Amino acid sequence: MDVAISTNVWMLHMATSKIPPPPAATCLISSFSREKPSLVSKASCLSTAAAGRSMKTEPSPNQYSAISSSDQNLSRRSGNYQPTMWDFEYIQSIHNDYAGKKYMNRFNKLKEEMKKMIMAEGSQELEKLELIDNLQRLGVSYHFKHEIMQILSSIKQHSTPADSLYATALKFRLLREHGFHISQDILNDFKDEQGNLKQSLCKDTKGLLQLYEASFLSTETERTFLESAISHLQNYLNNHLYGEDNVTVSLVSHALELPLYWMMLRVETSWYLNINENISNANPLLLELAKLDFNIVQATHQEDLRILSRWWKSTHLAEKLPFSRDRLVEALFFAVGIIFEPQHSYCRRMLTKVIAFVAVIDDIYDVYGTPDELEVFTNAIERWEVKAMEQLPDYMKVCYLALFNITNEMAYEILKEQGINVLPYLTKSWADLCKSYLQEARWYYNGYTPTLEEYMDNAWISVAVPMVLVHAFPLVTNPVTKDAFESLSKYPDIIRWSATIFRFADDLGTSSEELRRGDVPKSIQCYMNEKGATEEEAREHISICIKEKWKLLINTAQRENSLFSETFIGCAINIARTGQSIYQHGDGHGIQNFEIKNRISKLFFEPIRISIP
Repeated sequence: MDVAISTNVWMLHMATSKIPPPPAATCLISSFSREKPSLVSKASCLSTAAAGRSMKTEPSPNQYSAISSSDQNLSRRSGNYQPTMWDFEYIQSIHNDYAGKKYMNRFNKLKEEMKKMIMAEGSQELEKLELIDNLQRLGVSYHFKHEIMQILSSIKQHSTPADSLYATALKFRLLREHGFHISQDILNDFKDEQGNLKQSLCKDTKGLLQLYEASFLSTETERTFLESAISHLQNYLNNHLYGEDNVTVSLVSHALELPLYWMMLRVETSWYLNINENISNANPLLLELAKLDFNIVQATHQEDLRILSRWWKSTHLAEKLPFSRDRLVEALFFAVGIIFEPQHSYCRRMLTKVIAFVAVIDDIYDVYGTPDELEVFTNAIERWEVKAMEQLPDYMKVCYLALFNITNEMAYEILKEQGINVLPYLTKSWADLCKSYLQEARWYYNGYTPTLEEYMDNAWISVAVPMVLVHAFPLVTNPVTKDAFESLSKYPDIIRWSATIFRFADDLGTSSEELRRGDVPKSIQCYMNEKGATEEEAREHISICIKEKWKLLINTAQRENSLFSETFIGCAINIARTGQSIYQHGDGHGIQNFEIKNRISKLFFEPIRISIP
């Protein structure tokens, strides 16, 4: 293989050559009636008989031969993305006192006291379950993994029938979450003769809330009380929206927006810390511990961000490729969703770099590149050598070599630490991703609307989750074995279901925006076109699909824990959670909506006030 050229040297060279900025978008794309953007004067040869008509057969790659990227009349689309809202100088200037010894000493003292409290003799089963639940929601359970498993194991072995729906549902959920086999039969006492939830429980809001959350840990073959719980909880909200019990209202409203098991961990921690302040019987020791931990972890993430922002600036990708999304901070937010613990900083930083490249390359395929260029770029990624750059236009060379170097660097570090060459697996994952992008580009330029099945066979790869998890695997696994990597490179179910959930969530959140700027129909439009459904019906169908895939992911995670580490399985589940949270209120990555800005600010830039005694 050719010796990799230094990224900095290449960037210095590229600084002397100017890549013209993309002109304004030449068209707006609607769901099924769209005019193709005029890429070149000859582009009419690619148009179909009527805009929006689905072709019966998939187009052939040789249909692009008429397009020449050297045509002087080249006109390119634009995603019209806003510049990043996070200032480089501000990021570099952040100072956080919680990285200091004073707060670490206090935290370590509280941590030891909490261990004693967790393992204290004489506590009732429900008290222990509630403590574990609070440890998890407040984001500090990772400090007490051994103690939590010890308690749950004991509860599983010596469990006694609970006398309330609340206690039973909480036990069911926590045991299922931690991999213990527990039958749904423990909920039988709360059924009537027809197998429905007893009418006497319809006003047990606390129990219904736990039953609702527990339902998301059921398997695809188990009947749940989910719909009944949702109905009663919604009725509670309608009757108590302006009532006195604001904490319960907030808890119910929050749960109905997104169930606890689907929520990105640090987003949940940030929200629950605020709510916990208003809970009358909240444990003051645990609350102080959680606040300190949040701020200390935030300080670690800020250091990650300072280092990453300097790296990102040194690549010059944002200025050399102005058509693409400049979303480094959002990329770190994504990486924090996958693995937030302080000890995994290197993994988080490398994943952030990978995710930042995903946005750039996705925009090359979706927005800026011509069909000719995309074919050549995909081939270059498959070849993975410096010589492959020779056929690329200048703007692609910048991206290609930067990606080439960072991937090789990652493979080198893993080889140095673990003695295994992971480069073939990393490069294969990038090639698979780019081939899936190319497939979508072919569909777009030929006006082809795939069936939902056709779309999803490609889209779970194009959402980039498999590629990201392949990169995460050697960063959180030691030792890495060739057998495990061979299995991983075939994208087992743990990856497929996680990616599918992310894709559906992405489509629900970004579909309209992407279609307006010009993109292949997403799952919603594919379903509408195939079934003659309304958009509302299509969205409901995709939401049901998400629920089904979550059940498959949970089952698969328990099945594949012998091949992959607990940490990696956690990453696979967390990336699905991250997708649900990023796209919960629309496009939280490209559009930078208010909700995602608020969540990022709280996680990265706003420490929680604490009074240290």
